[in-house]
Amino acid sequence: MTRHEALDLAQSVGVSVSAAPAGLRAIQEPGCSAAIWSRTPEPALQRWLDSLAPAHLPRARLILPSDEIREATTQVMKAQGLPECAAWAMFIDDVVALAALFSEIMDSPLLRLRLDVITTNACRKFHIDAVKARLICTYRGHATQYGNGAVGEEPVEVHDLPTGAPMILRGTQWPSGAAPGLLHRSPPIEGTGETRLVLVLDPIAADHDMEDEAQPH
Repeated sequence: MTRHEALDLAQSVGVSVSAAPAGLRAIQEPGCSAAIWSRTPEPALQRWLDSLAPAHLPRARLILPSDEIREATTQVMKAQGLPECAAWAMFIDDVVALAALFSEIMDSPLLRLRLDVITTNACRKFHIDAVKARLICTYRGHATQYGNGAVGEEPVEVHDLPTGAPMILRGTQWPSGAAPGLLHRSPPIEGTGETRLVLVLDPIAADHDMEDEAQPH
């Protein structure tokens, strides 16, 4: 398995890379398995997130309309006991902006939002998610790894998404029914002392039962 860094993000077949957020819309184009917004994190926000103790990083699992994400994320941040500051507001603004863009691209007013704090080898096997599509953005720590390959096998070439760069991947429930052919995984970090903070967004059907998932846990 060969590792590649962020400079050659688009070397995998079916991956579209753009320097602008609108480039994430490429996920709707035929033959596109993933779309990446290759951006550099705001230094002040990155310094703040990297400085936080793991216990203070925001955690959430919610299903809610995209226009309620600002209030929900604000409450999650307050629940962690974090004092409000410029970076605090920048983080909320960024989550809200990504959710709004993803909701528009997927034509899905209802989203599943996860803020995961990860210290282990979560999802260490390369796979395709059993969803229509998924947005992943790692705010702290090493980001998602991906590459072309068959399900059940490791890609010959593995690419590392940059920290702070959002990626939308097609899942097995994409309407065309065709396997996207692009595998991904969380980077293996167990035993390194690293703590990752990852935002995950999924589109949700309007008739989904939200009773069991309306609160963070």
